[in-house]
Order: sequence, then C-alpha cells, then structure tokens
Amino acid sequence: MKKIIFSFLLILVFFCPQKSLAENSDFKADIASGISTFSANITDKNIPENFTFKAEVIKVLEERTVNREDGSKDVQQNLLLRGLGGQFKSQEITYIGIGDFDVVSVGAYREGDHVYVDLIASENGENVFFVTDYDRTGWLYLLVFIFIAITIVVGGRKGFRSLLALLLSFAIIIFWMVPWLLKGFNPLLIAVLGALIVMAIIIYLTDGFNRKAHLAVLTVFISLILTLLFALIFTWLTRLSGFSSEEATLLIGTSAGKINFQDLLLAGILIGAVGVLDDIVLGQIQAVEEIKLANPKLAVGEVFRSAIRVGQTHLGAIINTLFLTYAGVALPLLILFYVSPAGSTTDFFQVINNDTIATEIVRTLVGSIGLMLSMPIATYLASRFLEKPVRPQP
Repeated sequence: MKKIIFSFLLILVFFCPQKSLAENSDFKADIASGISTFSANITDKNIPENFTFKAEVIKVLEERTVNREDGSKDVQQNLLLRGLGGQFKSQEITYIGIGDFDVVSVGAYREGDHVYVDLIASENGENVFFVTDYDRTGWLYLLVFIFIAITIVVGGRKGFRSLLALLLSFAIIIFWMVPWLLKGFNPLLIAVLGALIVMAIIIYLTDGFNRKAHLAVLTVFISLILTLLFALIFTWLTRLSGFSSEEATLLIGTSAGKINFQDLLLAGILIGAVGVLDDIVLGQIQAVEEIKLANPKLAVGEVFRSAIRVGQTHLGAIINTLFLTYAGVALPLLILFYVSPAGSTTDFFQVINNDTIATEIVRTLVGSIGLMLSMPIATYLASRFLEKPVRPQP
C-alpha cells in the first residue's frame, strides 16, 4: 500500500509543469504586458534564451499601493530575490515591480516566499525577468496527501482501490489520449474509447470482475453513445466553434494544428459526463441488488419500479451537482456579462447566445441528459440480468 501511494505522489511530482511557460517566447511576450517586468545585471551568455527557475524573496525593498478607478487596489513591490536552482542558484536578483503597468497579481509577497521567475532574452540582448507566480506546489502536495489519507481511512480497501483507479485513469489521459489527439486523430473516437477504458478501470478496480461490474460497463457504453449523439446534434445546431475557452485558442498555431476544435469540444463533453456516470450507474445496480436481496420473490417489473424510485431521489442531487460545478467554473464570465458598461444594450438572450456561455449550456445539459438516461438503462439491465443474490449467513 505504501509503495502505491508513494508512486501516486511521485507521478504528481513528475507532472508538475514547472517549465511549461518557458517553452513559448510569444506567450512570454503577451505576459509582459500583464505582469511586472524588470531587467537585471546578469549577462551570462551560457544562460538559455528562455529559462524558468525558482527564487526566494529575501527582502521587500519597496512597496506601493495603487488605487484603481473602480476603487480596487493593487500592490506593487521591488524585491530582492535569491535563486534556488539552475544557473541562478544562490545568485541575488533585484526585482523592480513598481512601475506604470497596472497588473493583476497574486497579492503582496513576503520575505521567505518562494516564487517562479522567468528569463527571456530581449531584442537588444539584455536579460529580462518576470516574476510569474507564487510557488504553491508544496501546499498542493500537502492537500494531495490529506486527500489520500482521508480516502483510505474513510473508504478502506475500496477507497484505496479508487485511488489506484484514479491514478491509472490519469495515466491513460496523459499518455494515451493526449498524444493521439496531438497526432490529429479523431477526438470523438479517442474520447469514446478513452472514456470507456477509464470507466472500465474504475469500475473493475473498485467493484471487482463480476456480473454487476459487467452491467455497469455496458450501461456506461450505451450512455456514452447517447450522450455523443445529443452532443453532435446540438453542437451542430448551435454552431459552436470550439474556441470558447482560452486554452483552446492557445492551441492555434502550435503543433496541435491538426485538431478539429469542434470535435475536441465534443470530446470534452464526453469526458466531463464520465466523471459522474459511475456514481449513478453503480448506485442503481447496487439498489437493484439490495431490493432483490430483501425480497427475492419480486418480479422484474416490480424490482425495476422500486429501484427507479430510489434513483429519482439520487438523480436530482447528481444533476444539481453537475450544474453547479459548471456554473462555478463559469461564474467570473457570468459576472463579466452582468457588469456590462453603462448604456450597453446587452440583454439576457444576447448573453446566453454568446459562444462561451452557449458552450457551457450545451455541455451542462447534454451531460445531464446522458446522466439521466443512464439511470433507467442501468436499472433495467440490473433488474433483468443481475442474478438474485444469496443472503450471507450470519
């Protein structure tokens, strides 16, 4: 058990994107207008043009509070930093963050804070540095550890198997789905196969290799196909572009140019639906098993109706969870539309017609439809094909 938990944490460390922002100089140039910039007296020709490293805040040299027109405030700082890795280890850098730029930051830095610093070679050959973000990975690792510990303590052996299934699912998405998508293969096909494999791993690892698990996998497959059909129809009818998210627009012009963004949107809808399918499907099959165990003489129709009543209560909570999850993600965007400039004629219908909002609406409703359909499918298959269990002897 300890070895698997250690492997889980090791993979999280391995995938920590510490240098991802340093790989795209154009992206850095865009950041320059939104993050404070500065130059330092370090001119080592052996330093690569784009480089990311960690640094520690040794001292806050100067601090200034900027009052914005809307009444909000921003804190700008000049900092003395010490490099913690790479060619800048133990070197001191003066960060000039006070300037004319009105920037969005994570707040004021304090002595002892660890930050990420990016270096870019400017056109005149000087080294330009950016303090890009606070280093929060240590706290994230602590949260992951707490999550693992609570899952094992509360869930026991099944909780441990769920963690293992989560790890394998993550590996499939990173090592199988993403590479095939980058090669230009059909995102829909990759999403259906990947989602089915992920669900099969989760179900078989948590519930074992038995008829109940087989019925759950079959239900998930049928539900995914139905979800895909609804997603195809309404993505086409609403003419969604697939560029509603900032992440999608960043893929334009990269090595991922072969990707069909509408299909990628559909793939995202499927993957999002999978996250809640196993809950309702396994819950319904378990309800059928308990009903048959309580009264083995019930006919298939009676078992089905009894289990449906159980599922209807569960379904309402699941749909609300799904909707609120998407609403929470889109909340800043909703606020942005609400506080439109004075004199704007933007109304409710124009807001929901926006490509980004419409995408979230389609994503939420299609996922909910697939979820709702999975409930009667799982209930019928379990009522019809699940063997009547034998009551365990005391």
